[in-house]
Amino acid sequence: MSQSSPDLSQLRREYAQAALSEADVAPDPLTQFDLWLKQALQAGLLEPYAMTLATVDGDGQPSARIVLLRQYDASGYCFFTNYESRKGADLQTNPRAALLFYWDVLERQVRIEGTISKVSAEESEQYYQSRPLGNRLGAWASPQSQVIADRAVLEQAEEKFKGQYDSHPPRPPHWGGYRLTPLVYEFWQGRPSRLHDRIRYRPAVSGSEWLRERLAP
Repeated sequence: MSQSSPDLSQLRREYAQAALSEADVAPDPLTQFDLWLKQALQAGLLEPYAMTLATVDGDGQPSARIVLLRQYDASGYCFFTNYESRKGADLQTNPRAALLFYWDVLERQVRIEGTISKVSAEESEQYYQSRPLGNRLGAWASPQSQVIADRAVLEQAEEKFKGQYDSHPPRPPHWGGYRLTPLVYEFWQGRPSRLHDRIRYRPAVSGSEWLRERLAP
């Protein structure tokens, strides 16, 4: 007899911590994001810089996973990974992606859509060398997204590269950063009765300003 799934239909919570209006948000979405991320850090969330990265392959199949935001500024939002991974293959074929931050304690989401490009070799090198030794060796040891026989494959590869490079592994040529340049932002604040606040930013037709508009929840 198959095990029944838990009944989730009546599990819900009301969102009532805050509100968000067009007048509340900063004129520039980067400023608004910076404010919300800092508030998420202050709230003590576990890895508030974790974000869902959604990509699409050449057949139109979407794929999503959690990655860590490591840098952000006016040029975009950066994360680092294996260029030969599934996400790397997707981005090689279709250099557009979406990011999603979810901060449940604050009842907030931020969605960012845009174009993707690799960061410079210098930026990738600087970040790689700042990582713990185990992480740097892991970038060599893991053929990310490929099928492997068992965990021993990874452990043996790690020992191999540790013996080869000791405590000074160079950056692998297949490892580095990507930058998402935003085209659209959406800031979401939970509200009672599922009538949430959603404020979208999109570029104005002319100039460097952003249009702010409310979306129905």
